[in-house]
Amino acid sequence: MTMTTRFMLIATAAAFAAMCVVSPAVAAADTRVHLQTPSGNIRCVLDISSTTDAPVALCQISDHTYVAGPSRDETTGAACPMGNAGRDFRLDAGRPAFLRCSYAALDGGAGVWETADDGQATSLGPITCVSEAARMTCTDTDSGHFFRVSPESYQLG
Repeated sequence: MTMTTRFMLIATAAAFAAMCVVSPAVAAADTRVHLQTPSGNIRCVLDISSTTDAPVALCQISDHTYVAGPSRDETTGAACPMGNAGRDFRLDAGRPAFLRCSYAALDGGAGVWETADDGQATSLGPITCVSEAARMTCTDTDSGHFFRVSPESYQLG
């Protein structure tokens, strides 16, 4: 076998092996879960954060009567512009939950949203969200950080 033939076989084998490896983007896409409360008023996405590669829960409530506290832009940390606060919640694994700015419908083009039964728990890594008729509670079981949201109130911990 000539040196050129040997080089071609090695290059072909390396290219084939590279094609068989699943990229992180594909693996992360397979972990995304869309769920909503039985009332349909609260929708959540459990996914892998594109910035930390750790599990994250993002929830949005459509209708609420509570007065929202300070919200922040998740990228810059700046306060939200007027009218863009109070309905979006975020919990990253290992970090405290916070209110985030509301710029659009949560994952608007996501397709079908699974309706979680009353009391149903859905998990991704240490993040677990429990759906109730009109309330959602998401908790990081490793750190104990959480948020709870219903039309009347919310709690961050």
